[in-house]
Amino acid sequence: MGRPIACYTAFMKSVDQFHLDTRSLEVFLAVLRANSVSRAAVSLGMSQSAVSHTLERLRQTLGDPLFVKSGRGIAPTRYALKTGPHIQQILDELRALSAGPPFEPASAEFTFTIAANDYQRDLLLPPLMKQLALEAPGIRLQVVPSGIPGPELLREDVCDLIITPHAPDTGDIIQKGLLRDQMVIFYDPSVQSAPATLAEYLRARHVDVLFGTGERTGLENALRARGLSRNIAVTVSNFSGLPEFLRGTDLVASAPSRMQHQLLRGFATAPLPFDYRDVHLLMIWHQRYQTDSGHRWLRNRLAAVARDLGH
Repeated sequence: MGRPIACYTAFMKSVDQFHLDTRSLEVFLAVLRANSVSRAAVSLGMSQSAVSHTLERLRQTLGDPLFVKSGRGIAPTRYALKTGPHIQQILDELRALSAGPPFEPASAEFTFTIAANDYQRDLLLPPLMKQLALEAPGIRLQVVPSGIPGPELLREDVCDLIITPHAPDTGDIIQKGLLRDQMVIFYDPSVQSAPATLAEYLRARHVDVLFGTGERTGLENALRARGLSRNIAVTVSNFSGLPEFLRGTDLVASAPSRMQHQLLRGFATAPLPFDYRDVHLLMIWHQRYQTDSGHRWLRNRLAAVARDLGH
C-alpha cells in the first residue's frame, strides 16, 4: 500500500507544479489508446483542435513530444509509453478517492429519508425494507410525505431521495427511472358501471386528490389545460382517503392502476375514456450524493425492487 501512495503524492506534486489537470491527462491517455487524435476526440466528445491544443500544452509542460508522425498516423514516444500506465494508475486512484471508502451494508448504521406519497410509499418501500432487513439491518428508513415535491427538499437536506413522476429541470438534481404505470378509473361495481365516454366521465361524481400543499394531480391539471371540468364531489389530501369514499357509493376515482394491488384492492377498474400519458415514477437525488457509496447502494436496491415489480 505504501508505494502507490508515495507515487500518487509525488505525481500530484508535479501536477500541481506544472498546473496540469486530470482532463488533460485523460486526453493524453485517450490519444495513447486510440493512437489517433481524431479517434480520441470522438471518444472524448471534444473537437480535434481542442485535443491537439491540449497535447501541445502537455508537450511544453512535460518536455517531450509525446506523439510523433508515423506514416499517415502517429506513434507514441518512449516517454509516452512509459508514462501512460503510471498516469492511468493515478487517475484510477483519484476516482476511487472520490467514491469514498467501500460500503459495507451489513455493518452500516444510519437513517435514510425518502419523500414519497402514500401510493409510491406502499408500492415500493415495504419490499425495500424487507431487503434492508436481510442485507443491512442497521439502515433505518424514514418516509416523509411529498405531495408534488420540489428540488429544495433535496437542496436543503430535508430528505436523501424523492420518489416522484415530476423531474425538476435543474442541473444539480439527478434522476433515474423506476417503473411505469397507467391512470385508470376505480369504482364499486356493486353500485354502478364505469363511465364509457368522455362525457359520462366528466358528468360522473369524482373523489379526487388535492395534496395537503394545495397541488392538484397531473391528470386534473391536464384536463383543465384542455378546458375540461370534472364533477368533483369530494377532495382528499392523499390516496389513502379514496377507498372509503368509493365503497358502496356511485363515486369514481382516477388513480394509478397498480393501486388495485394495495390501497384500492377489491374495486373494479376501467380505462380512461381519453388519451392520457403513462405515469413514470422516478427517483431523484442531489448531485452531492451521486458518488456516495451508501446512497448509491440504496438507490440500486430501490431500482431492483422496481424491476421485480415489472415495467
